[in-house]
Amino acid sequence: MRIRIVDAFTDRPFAGNPAGVLLLDSFPDDARLQQVAAEVNLSETAFAHPLPAGGEADWALRWFTPVTEVDMCGHATLATAHVLHTTGAAGGRVRFAARCGVLTTQPRPDGSITMDFPTAPLTEVDVPEGLDAALGAKPLSAHDTGPHIGDLLIELADEATVRGLAPDLRALMRHSDRGIVATAPAADPSCAYDYVSRCFFPLVGIDEDPVTGSAHTALAPFWSRRLGRPALTGLQASSRTGLVHTELRAERTLITGRAVTVIDGDLLA
Repeated sequence: MRIRIVDAFTDRPFAGNPAGVLLLDSFPDDARLQQVAAEVNLSETAFAHPLPAGGEADWALRWFTPVTEVDMCGHATLATAHVLHTTGAAGGRVRFAARCGVLTTQPRPDGSITMDFPTAPLTEVDVPEGLDAALGAKPLSAHDTGPHIGDLLIELADEATVRGLAPDLRALMRHSDRGIVATAPAADPSCAYDYVSRCFFPLVGIDEDPVTGSAHTALAPFWSRRLGRPALTGLQASSRTGLVHTELRAERTLITGRAVTVIDGDLLA
């Protein structure tokens, strides 16, 4: 099987979020997919195969972390669309059939790719007892992000607090179905981004995800409502960093980013 490693939400190698991408004729059994994802050992590995013409989607798409399958993944979808376009396997808009529904991607003239994802239904909740100690910072608010994502979105006081987080990952596992998304406004409103975030997913085998497209389906409505603008840019302040451009369109969120292939080879086993 041919495998590519693609850095997503960046225009240069060794930044953004790396994803494995395998284009297949059909899906092997789940155990095989999980074995491959564990061997690749990145936040997610995407597996895709073409679907018959005339249906609601063009490709079937699944995503696996090193330990489990997930319902939604942004960066590995971006990486898959990038591979389809750069290899000539697809052109123009691509529709993916996934566990969270049909997702579409559209290449843009500047080389970036826009993804159309469902907007997360945010519900404000009480800050769970003990979360401040686990996170190492005092939350200002907490929001549930709905079943497809399963994260707890935590608002913190400022950008410096988000950047300085060193959470107790084992303790964080008690506070959400998937993980914790910590966010705050940009310290400098005139800089290239409007807000910062960091994402911790120890429950699914990812201590800190470098750049999380799916989390921006919750970050986009959260910050668009607060800042009064539908189009925003988020900086995920992990060690690799990445910029995510979002546009809120009611029940859908457009997520735009770039990607670059860094490894192209064959899986021999």
